[in-house]
Amino acid sequence: MRPDFVPAHIADQDIRPLLIAGAHGTLGRAFGRICHTRGLVVAELGRAGLDITSLVSVEKTLDALRPWAVVNAAGYVRVDEAESNAGDCFRENATGPSVLATACAARNLPFLTFSSDLVFDGQQDEPYVESSKANPLNVYGRSKLAAEQRVLAVHPQALVVRTSAFFSAWDEFNFVHFALQAARSGQDFEAADDVRISPTYVPDLVNASLDLLLDEANGIWHVTNDGACTWAELAHMAAEHAGRSPDFVVPRPMADFGLPAARPLQSVLVSERGMVLPSLEDALGRCVGELERYFA
Repeated sequence: MRPDFVPAHIADQDIRPLLIAGAHGTLGRAFGRICHTRGLVVAELGRAGLDITSLVSVEKTLDALRPWAVVNAAGYVRVDEAESNAGDCFRENATGPSVLATACAARNLPFLTFSSDLVFDGQQDEPYVESSKANPLNVYGRSKLAAEQRVLAVHPQALVVRTSAFFSAWDEFNFVHFALQAARSGQDFEAADDVRISPTYVPDLVNASLDLLLDEANGIWHVTNDGACTWAELAHMAAEHAGRSPDFVVPRPMADFGLPAARPLQSVLVSERGMVLPSLEDALGRCVGELERYFA
């Protein structure tokens, strides 16, 4: 995909932006950064600029900005707090995306939103593919499954990307950053050793999701880096890439953490639709290299 690619249906018009809702979060900021690198014009709106749960607000914004597509990077991300705050979680994670999808469908606009590996219960031994049966264990997972169902019901051509366990050098609020901070300071770092996940490097996720959007893909896609590990293994690998001893990692079963929200013990994602990102080792090496320059 050329970095200056402009979709054919807007190439001979005034350049219309890609609208990014939730522009101030981890995912939204990454979208803005990568779109600028790829030469895509964007309109970046946070919560103050766009209430995604209000159809009036969404319609007014779409009619004013005339985007060629909409990316929803907004959402409620506090998995454990969602157990006692289901109303806010469902409003942000299910109502918001369905409102955006409704307005986009009425205007024939492509729409991209994100879901999670936590729509699965972890009961199967093999990785989950797009057609695997969803059965979430917690409020957050149920809100994401509701979003998938509502979005595709009102906008069948929408693109829903399921992903898992973000890590990035561009945002300090992620597991790899915390692990390397602990390694540098000589502190013990407790991590679950009985939960298998598909860690996903945010820049790879954003680039792949943009490619799918530009290619007019639709439906549910699993987009993660190629590889799986436990949280403890991820901390080990990060330390090794940074040239540090992994002895600071203290493996623990997930149950020891006493978290309010139940987690699946196995939520590895792979794609049956052909999406393959670079390997986890490759992505982690790039991320840690950038983080080490940050820490230097």
